[in-house]
Parts: sequence; structure tokens; C-alpha cells
Amino acid sequence: MNYKVKVNDKVKVITGKDKGKIGKVLRLLKDKKKIVVEGINMIKRHSKPTSAKNSQGGIIEKEAPFDISNVMLVCNSCVKPTRVKMHILEDGKRVRKCQKCNEFIDTK
Repeated sequence: MNYKVKVNDKVKVITGKDKGKIGKVLRLLKDKKKIVVEGINMIKRHSKPTSAKNSQGGIIEKEAPFDISNVMLVCNSCVKPTRVKMHILEDGKRVRKCQKCNEFIDTK
């Protein structure tokens, strides 16, 4: 399934405990239809000390994935959450287009 959100896009959370927050997309889990956004849906994990990564152990805060339908893409030019329209250029390349200001989201 093709999603209109990509890694490093700015998105706004439209529902849930972090409603209204804006963050950058870190990962897309396409098979599970989930998304990981920087600073959104933070959880705490208790970890034991290990010799490799976590030599001290303790409580680690990190982002948890949540459903991709809970976010909207933020347009770079109008800085508003928007729906995305796919536009085909003359050379056949598909680019994303903001429906509010009709500007291209992808660079050509």
C-alpha cells in the first residue's frame, strides 16, 4: 500500500493523547500500518545492564509506533496540515501536491 507520508516529513497528530503536536517522521512500518514520529507517543522501557549498548541500565524513554491514520502531513509552504494529491509531471514523475495552497511538497 502506498502512503502519502514519507520519512523526514513533518506531520501533525490529529487524534490521541498527543493531539496537536507536530514532529518529524522517523520510521514507517508499512506492513503494520504504523508510524514513528520524533517526540510523539513517548514510552518508558526498563532495561537491564548489558555489556554492549546499555552498560548502566535504567529507564529509557523512546518513541513508540502508532497508527498512520492519526497523522496529517504538514505542507512546507502554507505550514498547515493538509491532504495530499498526487500529480504527474510531464516526464512521468509522480509528486505530492498540497490541496490547500496547490504547491508541490516534493522537490522536482
